Amino acid sequence: MKNIHITAILVAGFLTWGCGDKNKEIDANNIPAVEVQVSTVTEEGGTPFLSASGKVEAVNNANLSTRMMGYVDRIYADVGDRVKKGQLLLSINNADISARLAQVNAGITEASAAFNNAEKDYKRFMNLFQENSASQKELDDMTANYNMAKARLEGAREMRNEVNAQLSYINIRAPFSGVVTNKFIKEGDMANPGAPLLAMETPGNFQVMAMVPETEILKITLGTEAGVVIKSINETVKGTVAEVSTSATNTGGQYLVKVTLDKTTVPILSGMYATVQFPLEQKTAAPTIMIPVKALVNQGQLSGVFTVSQSNTALLRWLRLGRTVGDEVEVLSGLAPNESYITSAQGKLFNGAKISIQ
Repeated sequence: MKNIHITAILVAGFLTWGCGDKNKEIDANNIPAVEVQVSTVTEEGGTPFLSASGKVEAVNNANLSTRMMGYVDRIYADVGDRVKKGQLLLSINNADISARLAQVNAGITEASAAFNNAEKDYKRFMNLFQENSASQKELDDMTANYNMAKARLEGAREMRNEVNAQLSYINIRAPFSGVVTNKFIKEGDMANPGAPLLAMETPGNFQVMAMVPETEILKITLGTEAGVVIKSINETVKGTVAEVSTSATNTGGQYLVKVTLDKTTVPILSGMYATVQFPLEQKTAAPTIMIPVKALVNQGQLSGVFTVSQSNTALLRWLRLGRTVGDEVEVLSGLAPNESYITSAQGKLFNGAKISIQ
C-alpha cells in the first residue's frame, strides 16, 4: 500500500511538470513582436582612406615665458581677452634692470663727451700735420686716442642694447594679435626662466597634428586633401596636408603630420580631438562594409548586431570591427552584403525574439 501511494505522488508530479512547460510555451508564443527598423548591408567602393587621431590647435599659438627671474608686478590681460600685437600683457619687477640702465646711460654720456673731445683733438692735429706744424708721432697718438674714445662710446651703446633686450623679457608683450587662452601665474608669484606665464592664440585658423604609424607614412604626401572629423560635434571639415615629418626619433615611432583646416563655419575650438582621413590610391582598396555605431550591441569586449532570420526573429551576430568614421564603423567580418540587420527597436531584443519590421 505504501509503494502504491509513492507511485501516485510521482505520477502527479510528472503531470504537473508537463503542464507547466506547456503553459510556458503558450506564454512565450503570446509575447508580442518587437517593432524594429532594419537596414541592408551594402558595400562601399568609394575612395579608401587611412585614419589617424589628432588634436585641433590654432595655427598661431604661443606659450609666453621669460628668461629673467623676478616677482610678477602686474598682469594686464585675463583669459579670453583679445589683445593686439605689441600690447603689454605682463610686467616683472625690474628695479635692478632699471638701475643698470641708468648706469649704462650715464656711461654713454661720459663716453660721448670723451669722444667729442678726442674727435676735436684729432681734427686739430690733422690740420697741424698738413701744415707741417705737428709730427707724425703726435698725429698717431691723437688718432689712437680718437679710435679708443669711439670704441668706448660704441661699447656703451651696445651695453644699452643689452639692457633693453633684458627689459623685453621683463615686460611681456603679445607677439601677435589674438586671444589669451591661459594664465599660468598670478600677481606676486615668482617668475622663473623658461616657465610659461601666459598662453595665447589667434582663433579662426586651425590645424590638426596627427600621428601616423611607420607602416602608413609613405602613403601620405604634401598638398593632399584630407577629411577631418571633429569627434565632439560630429562634424567633418576639409583640410590640406601642410607638413610631413621624416623622423619618428622623438615621437615614439609615430610620424607627425600637420593638416591645415579650411575656413569653415563649424564651431571648432582648440584642443578638440579629431580623426584625420587621408585618401589612399584606389588600387590598394577593397569594398568596405560600414554600419551605424548605434546599431551595435556591446557585451564586454564583444560587439555585434541583431540580424533578421527567415522566420522574422532577431539573431545576435558577433562582428570584427575596424575603424570608426563619424557615426559609422567598419565591419571586417561577420556580415555579408545584402544581409539585413536591426538598427533600432521599440523594445528589448534578445536571441530569438519575434520582430515586426516597420
